[in-house]
Amino acid sequence: MSLILLVEDHDMAREIMQRRLEREGYRVETAQTGKESLEKIRNISPDLVLMDMSMPMIDGWEATRRIKADPELKRIPVMALTANAIEGDRERCLAAGCDDYETKPVDFDRLLKKIRLLLGGSRTSS
Repeated sequence: MSLILLVEDHDMAREIMQRRLEREGYRVETAQTGKESLEKIRNISPDLVLMDMSMPMIDGWEATRRIKADPELKRIPVMALTANAIEGDRERCLAAGCDDYETKPVDFDRLLKKIRLLLGGSRTSS
């Protein structure tokens, strides 16, 4: 069963997304800030990070840059989750090191397809 680190600063969005992912057979750990995500990623070694890009203090762009700059962590795929859907945001997320990009509100079926692709297609129990 794949482990996903869900980084989201809004409580309700985090809880809803966590429940939906768990129903799909994923194990889910959560972090509320970019700083917390950087601490947790080392401890739990997730298979994938779903990263909210707009957070206070250390935002998702900076957290992703730090993850991808670390030789021990850079192998972990990071998918940007953002309400920013203006032209150039996808490219900005990819330039920060994100492996994929999904806008909010999340199209859950599309998100699941992207997760499966990033995990290699067969690393979930669903």
